[in-house]
Amino acid sequence: MDTLLRPWTPDDAPIVLAASAEPMMDRQFTAQIDSLAAAEEWIALLASHRTDDTAYTFAVLHEGVPVGNVAVSSVERRHLTGWVSYWMREEARGRGLATRACREVSEFAFSELGLFRLEIAHRLDNPASCRVATAAGYAVEGVERARLLYDGVRYDTETHARLATD
Repeated sequence: MDTLLRPWTPDDAPIVLAASAEPMMDRQFTAQIDSLAAAEEWIALLASHRTDDTAYTFAVLHEGVPVGNVAVSSVERRHLTGWVSYWMREEARGRGLATRACREVSEFAFSELGLFRLEIAHRLDNPASCRVATAAGYAVEGVERARLLYDGVRYDTETHARLATD
């Protein structure tokens, strides 16, 4: 089977820039990605998080080309927890890649990072993300009211979790 995940590289900046321009994708980045330089800065930031042991972010590959992102972030060593997130470019959605990537990054977090609990949350109006979390073995734990804020609007989220013992 082809490699599914690898760290982002500076050469991926054009793909990151294109992804950020897709509808609703700006919400997936903590800073505006509106130039190649901004995309390169985002990739460099990801590398620094890995060095700091706070987040591990990977390009999701399809036929060797990045088509998405998956990460375990908010790595917390005291309680051995982390936060999993993912996004896919429009042309790669619906192929099961996000579910496979979520499973693979979860196994990495448990076996390589030694984490015990991983969490995912998605907006209630995002059933596709819910399907990914559930298919990747994340159990529903409940709704968090008004957790996210986009464009001045608050959104409820559903939280899922997976344990190393699941």
